[in-house]
Amino acid sequence: MKQEKTILVAGGGAAGMAAALAAARAGCKVCLYEKNEKLGKKLFITGKGRCNITNACPVEELFDGIVTNSRFLYSSFYGFTNRDMMDLLEEGGLRLKVERGNRVFPQSDKSSDVIKTLERLLRQAGVKICLDSRVKELWIEDGRCRGAVVERAAGEKAPAERVLADGVIVATGGLSYPSTGSTGDGYAWARQAGHKVTDLSPALVPFAVEEIEDARALQGLSLKNVEASVHMGKKLLYREQGEMLFTHFGVSGPLILSASSFAAKAVKKCPLALVIDLKPALRTEQLDARIVRDFSEAANKQFKNALDKLYPAKLIPVIIRRSGIDPEKRVNAITREERQALVQVTKGFSFTLTALRGFNEAIITQGGISVKEIDPSTMESKKIPGLYFAGEVLDLDAVTGGYNLQIAWSTGWAAGRGAGEGE
Repeated sequence: MKQEKTILVAGGGAAGMAAALAAARAGCKVCLYEKNEKLGKKLFITGKGRCNITNACPVEELFDGIVTNSRFLYSSFYGFTNRDMMDLLEEGGLRLKVERGNRVFPQSDKSSDVIKTLERLLRQAGVKICLDSRVKELWIEDGRCRGAVVERAAGEKAPAERVLADGVIVATGGLSYPSTGSTGDGYAWARQAGHKVTDLSPALVPFAVEEIEDARALQGLSLKNVEASVHMGKKLLYREQGEMLFTHFGVSGPLILSASSFAAKAVKKCPLALVIDLKPALRTEQLDARIVRDFSEAANKQFKNALDKLYPAKLIPVIIRRSGIDPEKRVNAITREERQALVQVTKGFSFTLTALRGFNEAIITQGGISVKEIDPSTMESKKIPGLYFAGEVLDLDAVTGGYNLQIAWSTGWAAGRGAGEGE
Protein backbone atom coordinates (compact mmCIF):
# COMPACT_ATOMS: atom_id res chain seq x y z
CA MET A 1 0.00 0.00 0.00
CA LYS A 2 1.31 3.42 -1.03
CA GLN A 3 2.19 5.59 1.95
CA GLU A 4 0.37 8.92 2.34
CA LYS A 5 2.59 11.81 1.31
CA THR A 6 3.13 14.89 3.47
CA ILE A 7 3.15 18.23 1.69
CA LEU A 8 4.18 21.49 3.33
CA VAL A 9 2.91 24.76 1.83
CA ALA A 10 4.62 28.04 2.74
CA GLY A 11 2.24 30.97 2.29
CA GLY A 12 -1.52 31.21 2.70
CA GLY A 13 -2.32 33.56 -0.17
CA ALA A 14 -4.08 32.72 -3.43
CA ALA A 15 -1.37 30.39 -4.82
CA GLY A 16 -0.76 28.73 -1.45
CA MET A 17 -4.42 27.99 -0.82
CA ALA A 18 -4.86 26.58 -4.34
CA ALA A 19 -1.73 24.43 -3.90
CA ALA A 20 -2.82 23.11 -0.50
CA LEU A 21 -6.28 22.20 -1.79
CA ALA A 22 -4.93 20.45 -4.90
CA ALA A 23 -2.43 18.43 -2.84
CA ALA A 24 -5.12 17.45 -0.31
CA ARG A 25 -7.45 16.36 -3.10
CA ALA A 26 -4.59 14.27 -4.50
CA GLY A 27 -4.73 12.30 -1.22
CA CYS A 28 -1.88 13.98 0.66
CA LYS A 29 -1.54 15.09 4.25
CA VAL A 30 -1.12 18.87 3.90
CA CYS A 31 0.14 21.52 6.33
CA LEU A 32 -0.32 25.14 5.26
CA TYR A 33 1.88 27.66 7.09
CA GLU A 34 0.94 31.35 7.07
CA LYS A 35 2.93 33.93 9.03
CA ASN A 36 -0.05 36.30 9.35
CA GLU A 37 -2.94 35.87 11.76
CA LYS A 38 -5.29 34.98 8.88
CA LEU A 39 -5.25 33.59 5.35
CA GLY A 40 -5.45 35.68 2.20
CA LYS A 41 -4.35 39.02 3.59
CA LYS A 42 -3.36 40.40 0.17
CA LEU A 43 -6.36 38.74 -1.49
CA PHE A 44 -8.51 40.74 0.92
CA ILE A 45 -7.44 44.07 -0.62
CA THR A 46 -7.42 43.05 -4.31
CA GLY A 47 -9.92 44.66 -6.66
CA LYS A 48 -10.42 47.50 -4.15
CA GLY A 49 -11.67 44.97 -1.62
CA ARG A 50 -13.99 43.25 -4.09
CA CYS A 51 -11.50 40.63 -5.36
CA ASN A 52 -11.31 40.32 -9.14
CA ILE A 53 -11.08 36.50 -8.96
CA THR A 54 -10.26 35.78 -12.59
CA ASN A 55 -11.16 36.72 -16.14
CA ALA A 56 -13.99 34.80 -17.80
CA CYS A 57 -12.59 35.00 -21.34
CA PRO A 58 -11.94 31.80 -23.34
CA VAL A 59 -8.83 30.07 -21.96
CA GLU A 60 -6.76 30.76 -25.08
CA GLU A 61 -7.41 34.50 -24.61
CA LEU A 62 -5.96 34.47 -21.09
CA PHE A 63 -2.51 34.48 -22.67
CA ASP A 64 -3.24 37.91 -24.23
CA GLY A 65 -3.26 39.38 -20.72
CA ILE A 66 0.12 37.94 -19.73
CA VAL A 67 3.09 40.29 -19.88
CA THR A 68 5.99 38.02 -18.91
CA ASN A 69 6.63 34.35 -19.87
CA SER A 70 3.15 33.52 -21.21
CA ARG A 71 4.33 30.30 -22.89
CA PHE A 72 5.40 28.88 -19.53
CA LEU A 73 1.75 29.05 -18.38
CA TYR A 74 0.33 26.89 -21.18
CA SER A 75 0.33 23.68 -19.15
CA SER A 76 -0.97 25.16 -15.89
CA PHE A 77 -3.66 27.35 -17.54
CA TYR A 78 -5.09 24.37 -19.40
CA GLY A 79 -4.58 22.06 -16.40
CA PHE A 80 -6.64 24.31 -14.13
CA THR A 81 -8.60 26.85 -16.13
CA ASN A 82 -10.43 30.05 -15.20
CA ARG A 83 -13.67 28.07 -15.54
CA ASP A 84 -12.28 25.42 -13.14
CA MET A 85 -11.59 28.16 -10.59
CA MET A 86 -15.07 29.59 -10.93
CA ASP A 87 -16.58 26.10 -10.59
CA LEU A 88 -14.47 25.43 -7.50
CA LEU A 89 -15.72 28.55 -5.72
CA GLU A 90 -19.32 27.92 -6.74
CA GLU A 91 -18.98 24.34 -5.50
CA GLY A 92 -17.91 25.92 -2.19
CA GLY A 93 -21.10 27.99 -2.09
CA LEU A 94 -19.83 31.32 -3.47
CA ARG A 95 -22.01 33.06 -6.04
CA LEU A 96 -20.14 34.88 -8.78
CA LYS A 97 -20.85 37.58 -11.38
CA VAL A 98 -19.09 38.72 -14.55
CA GLU A 99 -18.64 42.45 -15.19
CA ARG A 100 -17.26 44.47 -18.11
CA GLY A 101 -14.02 43.20 -19.57
CA ASN A 102 -15.00 39.66 -18.40
CA ARG A 103 -13.86 40.49 -14.86
CA VAL A 104 -15.20 37.97 -12.34
CA PHE A 105 -16.23 39.09 -8.83
CA PRO A 106 -18.15 37.57 -5.92
CA GLN A 107 -21.82 38.64 -6.12
CA SER A 108 -21.46 40.08 -2.62
CA ASP A 109 -18.59 42.37 -3.75
CA LYS A 110 -16.69 41.18 -0.66
CA SER A 111 -13.22 39.67 -1.01
CA SER A 112 -13.65 38.22 2.49
CA ASP A 113 -16.31 35.86 1.06
CA VAL A 114 -13.75 34.46 -1.42
CA ILE A 115 -11.29 33.82 1.41
CA LYS A 116 -13.98 32.24 3.64
CA THR A 117 -15.02 29.91 0.79
CA LEU A 118 -11.44 28.79 0.16
CA GLU A 119 -10.81 28.29 3.87
CA ARG A 120 -13.96 26.18 4.12
CA LEU A 121 -12.85 24.04 1.16
CA LEU A 122 -9.38 23.62 2.72
CA ARG A 123 -10.82 22.46 6.04
CA GLN A 124 -13.23 20.09 4.28
CA ALA A 125 -10.26 18.59 2.42
CA GLY A 126 -8.43 18.03 5.73
CA VAL A 127 -5.70 20.66 5.29
CA LYS A 128 -4.05 21.62 8.58
CA ILE A 129 -3.89 25.43 8.63
CA CYS A 130 -1.15 26.85 10.86
CA LEU A 131 -1.52 30.63 11.32
CA ASP A 132 1.08 32.90 12.95
CA SER A 133 3.61 30.31 11.80
CA ARG A 134 6.55 31.34 9.67
CA VAL A 135 8.66 29.13 7.50
CA LYS A 136 12.15 30.34 8.37
CA GLU A 137 14.17 28.38 5.83
CA LEU A 138 14.08 25.36 3.57
CA TRP A 139 15.59 22.09 4.71
CA ILE A 140 17.71 20.89 1.82
CA GLU A 141 19.89 17.83 2.27
CA ASP A 142 21.73 15.59 -0.20
CA GLY A 143 20.44 17.68 -3.11
CA ARG A 144 16.79 17.23 -2.18
CA CYS A 145 14.22 19.33 -0.28
CA ARG A 146 13.41 17.37 2.90
CA GLY A 147 11.09 19.90 4.54
CA ALA A 148 11.41 23.29 6.22
CA VAL A 149 12.34 25.00 9.46
CA VAL A 150 9.20 26.52 10.99
CA GLU A 151 8.78 29.13 13.73
CA ARG A 152 5.51 29.00 15.63
CA ALA A 153 3.55 31.99 16.89
CA ALA A 154 5.67 34.37 18.98
CA GLY A 155 3.42 33.96 22.00
CA GLU A 156 4.07 30.24 22.21
CA LYS A 157 7.83 30.71 22.74
CA ALA A 158 8.38 27.39 21.01
CA PRO A 159 11.78 27.05 19.32
CA ALA A 160 11.96 26.73 15.55
CA GLU A 161 11.49 23.12 14.50
CA ARG A 162 12.35 21.05 11.47
CA VAL A 163 9.25 19.73 9.74
CA LEU A 164 9.80 16.74 7.48
CA ALA A 165 7.84 16.69 4.20
CA ASP A 166 7.80 14.78 0.91
CA GLY A 167 7.33 18.05 -0.93
CA VAL A 168 7.56 21.76 -0.07
CA ILE A 169 5.59 24.34 -2.05
CA VAL A 170 6.83 27.92 -1.80
CA ALA A 171 3.96 30.38 -2.39
CA THR A 172 5.20 33.37 -0.42
CA GLY A 173 4.27 36.08 -2.93
CA GLY A 174 6.43 38.95 -4.12
CA LEU A 175 7.41 42.31 -2.64
CA SER A 176 4.23 44.28 -3.38
CA TYR A 177 2.13 45.50 -0.43
CA PRO A 178 4.73 44.40 2.16
CA SER A 179 2.24 45.21 4.94
CA THR A 180 0.37 42.03 3.93
CA GLY A 181 3.45 39.91 4.61
CA SER A 182 4.99 39.92 1.11
CA THR A 183 8.58 40.47 2.17
CA GLY A 184 10.43 38.44 -0.45
CA ASP A 185 11.21 35.35 1.70
CA GLY A 186 10.75 33.01 -1.25
CA TYR A 187 13.36 34.80 -3.35
CA ALA A 188 16.00 34.34 -0.65
CA TRP A 189 15.19 30.63 -0.30
CA ALA A 190 15.28 30.18 -4.08
CA ARG A 191 18.71 31.81 -4.31
CA GLN A 192 19.99 29.58 -1.48
CA ALA A 193 18.70 26.58 -3.45
CA GLY A 194 20.74 27.74 -6.47
CA HIS A 195 17.95 29.39 -8.45
CA LYS A 196 18.29 32.57 -10.49
CA VAL A 197 15.99 35.43 -9.44
CA THR A 198 15.47 38.00 -12.20
CA ASP A 199 15.37 41.75 -11.53
CA LEU A 200 12.49 42.65 -9.23
CA SER A 201 10.37 45.72 -9.95
CA PRO A 202 7.04 47.13 -8.78
CA ALA A 203 4.35 46.54 -11.43
CA LEU A 204 0.71 47.51 -11.86
CA VAL A 205 1.83 50.65 -10.08
CA PRO A 206 1.32 54.42 -10.64
CA PHE A 207 3.94 56.68 -12.23
CA ALA A 208 5.46 59.94 -11.04
CA VAL A 209 5.56 62.71 -13.66
CA GLU A 210 7.84 65.66 -14.33
CA GLU A 211 4.92 68.08 -14.83
CA ILE A 212 4.02 67.91 -11.15
CA GLU A 213 2.12 71.23 -11.08
CA ASP A 214 -0.25 70.06 -13.80
CA ALA A 215 -0.72 66.71 -12.04
CA ARG A 216 -1.59 68.48 -8.79
CA ALA A 217 -3.98 70.83 -10.57
CA LEU A 218 -5.73 67.76 -12.00
CA GLN A 219 -5.53 65.64 -8.81
CA GLY A 220 -8.58 63.42 -8.38
CA LEU A 221 -9.73 63.82 -12.00
CA SER A 222 -10.67 60.52 -13.61
CA LEU A 223 -10.70 60.37 -17.42
CA LYS A 224 -12.80 57.66 -19.09
CA ASN A 225 -12.57 56.42 -22.68
CA VAL A 226 -9.19 58.00 -23.39
CA GLU A 227 -6.23 56.44 -25.19
CA ALA A 228 -2.86 56.36 -23.47
CA SER A 229 0.40 55.51 -25.21
CA VAL A 230 3.87 55.28 -23.68
CA HIS A 231 6.95 55.94 -25.80
CA MET A 232 10.67 55.48 -25.26
CA GLY A 233 12.01 57.82 -27.91
CA LYS A 234 10.49 56.55 -31.15
CA LYS A 235 9.69 53.12 -29.71
CA LEU A 236 6.06 52.48 -28.71
CA LEU A 237 5.95 50.49 -25.45
CA TYR A 238 2.21 50.51 -24.80
CA ARG A 239 -1.08 51.76 -26.27
CA GLU A 240 -4.56 51.11 -24.93
CA GLN A 241 -7.94 52.75 -24.37
CA GLY A 242 -9.67 52.94 -21.01
CA GLU A 243 -9.71 54.88 -17.76
CA MET A 244 -6.99 56.79 -15.92
CA LEU A 245 -6.62 59.06 -12.91
CA PHE A 246 -4.47 62.05 -11.93
CA THR A 247 -2.85 62.10 -8.48
CA HIS A 248 -0.76 64.53 -6.42
CA PHE A 249 2.43 62.88 -7.75
CA GLY A 250 1.44 61.88 -11.27
CA VAL A 251 -0.84 59.37 -12.97
CA SER A 252 -2.67 56.20 -11.95
CA GLY A 253 -5.83 54.24 -12.82
CA PRO A 254 -6.32 50.99 -14.81
CA LEU A 255 -4.72 52.22 -18.08
CA ILE A 256 -1.63 53.53 -16.31
CA LEU A 257 -1.25 50.50 -14.02
CA SER A 258 -1.25 48.20 -17.05
CA ALA A 259 1.21 50.51 -18.85
CA SER A 260 3.61 50.17 -15.90
CA SER A 261 4.03 46.45 -16.59
CA PHE A 262 5.26 47.18 -20.12
CA ALA A 263 7.38 50.17 -19.14
CA ALA A 264 8.89 49.13 -15.78
CA LYS A 265 12.34 48.29 -17.15
CA ALA A 266 12.45 51.22 -19.60
CA VAL A 267 11.59 53.96 -17.09
CA LYS A 268 14.57 52.91 -14.96
CA LYS A 269 16.83 53.80 -17.90
CA CYS A 270 15.33 57.14 -18.94
CA PRO A 271 12.17 59.27 -18.70
CA LEU A 272 9.32 58.15 -20.97
CA ALA A 273 6.64 60.08 -22.87
CA LEU A 274 3.01 59.50 -21.92
CA VAL A 275 0.66 60.75 -24.64
CA ILE A 276 -3.05 60.93 -23.81
CA ASP A 277 -5.60 61.22 -26.62
CA LEU A 278 -8.55 62.84 -24.86
CA LYS A 279 -10.89 62.22 -27.82
CA PRO A 280 -9.79 58.90 -29.40
CA ALA A 281 -13.19 58.37 -31.07
CA LEU A 282 -12.66 61.48 -33.25
CA ARG A 283 -10.07 61.80 -36.01
CA THR A 284 -8.17 65.09 -36.15
CA GLU A 285 -10.46 66.55 -38.84
CA GLN A 286 -13.59 65.40 -36.97
CA LEU A 287 -12.36 66.99 -33.74
CA ASP A 288 -11.61 70.23 -35.57
CA ALA A 289 -15.13 70.23 -37.03
CA ARG A 290 -16.56 69.61 -33.58
CA ILE A 291 -14.58 72.57 -32.15
CA VAL A 292 -15.75 74.81 -35.04
CA ARG A 293 -19.35 73.81 -34.23
CA ASP A 294 -18.90 74.51 -30.50
CA PHE A 295 -17.19 77.82 -31.22
CA SER A 296 -19.95 78.96 -33.59
CA GLU A 297 -22.48 78.44 -30.78
CA ALA A 298 -20.32 80.48 -28.38
CA ALA A 299 -18.96 83.06 -30.82
CA ASN A 300 -19.09 86.01 -28.44
CA LYS A 301 -17.83 84.16 -25.34
CA GLN A 302 -14.31 84.36 -24.03
CA PHE A 303 -12.19 81.31 -24.91
CA LYS A 304 -11.99 80.25 -21.24
CA ASN A 305 -15.80 80.06 -21.07
CA ALA A 306 -16.34 78.14 -24.30
CA LEU A 307 -14.79 74.75 -23.51
CA ASP A 308 -17.18 73.15 -21.02
CA LYS A 309 -18.76 70.86 -23.66
CA LEU A 310 -15.37 69.49 -24.66
CA TYR A 311 -13.55 68.95 -21.37
CA PRO A 312 -14.17 68.37 -17.65
CA ALA A 313 -14.00 71.67 -15.70
CA LYS A 314 -10.78 70.70 -13.89
CA LEU A 315 -9.00 70.08 -17.18
CA ILE A 316 -9.89 73.39 -18.87
CA PRO A 317 -7.23 75.69 -17.26
CA VAL A 318 -4.43 73.23 -18.11
CA ILE A 319 -5.69 72.81 -21.69
CA ILE A 320 -5.89 76.59 -22.14
CA ARG A 321 -2.34 77.09 -20.88
CA ARG A 322 -0.95 74.32 -23.06
CA SER A 323 -2.80 75.56 -26.15
CA GLY A 324 -1.11 78.96 -25.86
CA ILE A 325 -4.40 80.74 -26.61
CA ASP A 326 -5.24 83.85 -24.56
CA PRO A 327 -8.04 82.77 -22.16
CA GLU A 328 -9.67 86.22 -22.43
CA LYS A 329 -9.80 86.14 -26.25
CA ARG A 330 -13.23 86.13 -27.88
CA VAL A 331 -13.98 82.84 -29.58
CA ASN A 332 -14.83 84.56 -32.90
CA ALA A 333 -11.31 86.02 -32.96
CA ILE A 334 -9.50 82.69 -32.58
CA THR A 335 -7.44 81.88 -35.69
CA ARG A 336 -7.32 78.59 -37.58
CA GLU A 337 -3.73 78.07 -36.34
CA GLU A 338 -4.82 78.55 -32.73
CA ARG A 339 -7.67 76.11 -33.25
CA GLN A 340 -5.19 73.59 -34.69
CA ALA A 341 -3.06 74.04 -31.56
CA LEU A 342 -6.13 73.17 -29.44
CA VAL A 343 -6.71 70.04 -31.54
CA GLN A 344 -3.08 68.99 -31.08
CA VAL A 345 -3.23 69.46 -27.30
CA THR A 346 -6.45 67.42 -27.16
CA LYS A 347 -5.12 64.54 -29.26
CA GLY A 348 -1.66 64.68 -27.66
CA PHE A 349 -2.03 65.70 -24.02
CA SER A 350 1.43 64.67 -22.87
CA PHE A 351 3.39 64.08 -19.68
CA THR A 352 6.91 62.90 -18.90
CA LEU A 353 7.01 59.71 -16.82
CA THR A 354 10.04 59.86 -14.53
CA ALA A 355 9.70 56.87 -12.18
CA LEU A 356 7.49 54.12 -10.87
CA ARG A 357 6.04 54.46 -7.39
CA GLY A 358 7.28 51.92 -4.82
CA PHE A 359 6.38 48.36 -3.86
CA ASN A 360 4.05 49.63 -1.12
CA GLU A 361 1.76 50.94 -3.91
CA ALA A 362 2.33 48.14 -6.42
CA ILE A 363 -0.35 45.52 -6.98
CA ILE A 364 2.22 42.94 -8.10
CA THR A 365 5.95 42.32 -8.47
CA GLN A 366 7.53 42.00 -11.90
CA GLY A 367 10.44 39.58 -12.03
CA GLY A 368 11.08 36.59 -9.78
CA ILE A 369 12.38 33.03 -9.87
CA SER A 370 13.48 32.20 -13.42
CA VAL A 371 10.87 29.92 -15.00
CA LYS A 372 13.61 28.27 -17.11
CA GLU A 373 14.53 26.38 -13.93
CA ILE A 374 10.95 25.25 -13.16
CA ASP A 375 8.98 22.37 -14.68
CA PRO A 376 5.90 24.10 -16.21
CA SER A 377 3.57 21.13 -15.71
CA THR A 378 4.37 20.40 -12.03
CA MET A 379 6.06 23.66 -10.84
CA GLU A 380 8.88 21.53 -9.41
CA SER A 381 12.39 22.93 -9.30
CA LYS A 382 14.65 21.43 -11.96
CA LYS A 383 17.54 21.85 -9.52
CA ILE A 384 16.13 20.54 -6.22
CA PRO A 385 13.69 17.59 -6.28
CA GLY A 386 10.82 17.96 -3.81
CA LEU A 387 10.83 21.77 -4.04
CA TYR A 388 7.98 23.56 -5.83
CA PHE A 389 7.15 27.21 -6.49
CA ALA A 390 3.82 28.88 -7.28
CA GLY A 391 2.30 32.32 -7.79
CA GLU A 392 3.90 35.74 -7.66
CA VAL A 393 7.27 34.43 -6.46
CA LEU A 394 7.81 33.24 -10.06
CA ASP A 395 8.85 35.51 -12.95
CA LEU A 396 5.28 35.80 -14.24
CA ASP A 397 2.98 38.80 -14.40
CA ALA A 398 -0.02 40.17 -16.27
CA VAL A 399 -2.16 43.24 -16.83
CA THR A 400 -5.18 44.06 -14.66
CA GLY A 401 -8.46 42.20 -15.12
CA GLY A 402 -8.12 39.01 -13.04
CA TYR A 403 -5.16 37.57 -14.97
CA ASN A 404 -2.64 37.78 -12.12
CA LEU A 405 -4.91 35.89 -9.76
CA GLN A 406 -5.48 33.24 -12.43
CA ILE A 407 -1.68 32.82 -12.59
CA ALA A 408 -1.77 32.21 -8.82
CA TRP A 409 -4.67 29.72 -8.97
CA SER A 410 -3.30 27.77 -11.95
CA THR A 411 0.35 27.57 -10.85
CA GLY A 412 -0.75 26.83 -7.29
CA TRP A 413 -3.00 23.99 -8.45
CA ALA A 414 -0.23 22.63 -10.70
CA ALA A 415 2.24 22.70 -7.79
CA GLY A 416 -0.19 21.01 -5.41
CA ARG A 417 -1.03 18.30 -7.90
CA GLY A 418 2.61 17.96 -8.97
CA ALA A 419 3.80 17.57 -5.38
CA GLY A 420 0.94 15.24 -4.52
CA GLU A 421 1.28 12.93 -7.50
CA GLY A 422 5.08 13.15 -8.05
CA GLU A 423 7.57 10.49 -7.11
